[in-house]
Amino acid sequence: MAEFIFAKRLLAWHQQHGRHDLPWQHPRSDYQVWVSEIMLQQTQVSTVISYFNAFMQTFPTLGDLARAPSEKVMQLWAGLGYYSRARNLHKSAQICLAQFDAELPKTYAGLIALPGIGRSTAGAILSQALGLPFAILDGNVKRILTRFHAIAGDSNTNAVQSQLWQLAESHLPTTKLADYTQALMDLGATLCTRSKPNCARCPLATHCQALLSNSVTNFPSKKAHKLIPKRETFALIMLSENNEILLEKRPNHGIWGGLFSLPEASDALQAQILAKQFILRTEKYAQLTTISHQFSHFQLAIQPIVWRKCARKVHIMDNDRYQWIAHQQLSQIGLPAPIKKLLQDLK
Repeated sequence: MAEFIFAKRLLAWHQQHGRHDLPWQHPRSDYQVWVSEIMLQQTQVSTVISYFNAFMQTFPTLGDLARAPSEKVMQLWAGLGYYSRARNLHKSAQICLAQFDAELPKTYAGLIALPGIGRSTAGAILSQALGLPFAILDGNVKRILTRFHAIAGDSNTNAVQSQLWQLAESHLPTTKLADYTQALMDLGATLCTRSKPNCARCPLATHCQALLSNSVTNFPSKKAHKLIPKRETFALIMLSENNEILLEKRPNHGIWGGLFSLPEASDALQAQILAKQFILRTEKYAQLTTISHQFSHFQLAIQPIVWRKCARKVHIMDNDRYQWIAHQQLSQIGLPAPIKKLLQDLK
């Protein structure tokens, strides 16, 4: 009975209160759903919309994405973070172009084999684009299910996840799978939120075990607090006489992988040693105010150091790793958000 009530009430609520005008819903193609789901991992809808629209305008089809240079893909992704998502998206598009005639596979096994597509993302694509009975289990759905069923324990452990997957599949309706999947995400984003949930307006309130036991804030179970480690790096801002900036293209792995950024050093002495490889007509430099950037698993303190009127050396001209970039060209390349802001402020 609870399974029937869950889906029925959720669909009725979604029809009146759900989100029906998101850009990836018109049309709700598998390509658009796929791109949106990858962007929405670890990122809120309000942030994703503008990135999604720009992405679709530049790459309206999967084939367009597959044929695009990686630099263009990273440029459009810059600022969204978690850059391995963009690299996997591009790689998957290239696989689909080569093996599936520029189309996404229409099966769970085919989707799950692509880089960056896990069980929940595959379920979201199949249910929303094709109307097939596949469940999702993103952060919103985990929160809803742990509260509705009062499931204790860390929702990221294998044991609890296995239990939540079983529950997610048991609640699937027989029709309107696309609306149902969207309804789950909407409920978690608007009412069944992490803090200050609006239980009074929730369509599932009368059967929610956490609410009935007056323990909503106990679910999901709180993780043990961990101290976020801090790291420090020195960012080298080297400006030519024409105010061009020396940038380094980062490798396709790790933090900011595939983006252009400032050359970095671990300390001030290493920064000066590194700088001498490219310059100097002068030893004078300026140390700017340290800026802080928060990642999911650590906090990064960036200490910018500026050298002006640097001599452009021939051996780094048009190099794949190092390039001199004019200020007006910065908008045409992918830059990490804090580095982009730093250079804009410098100008």
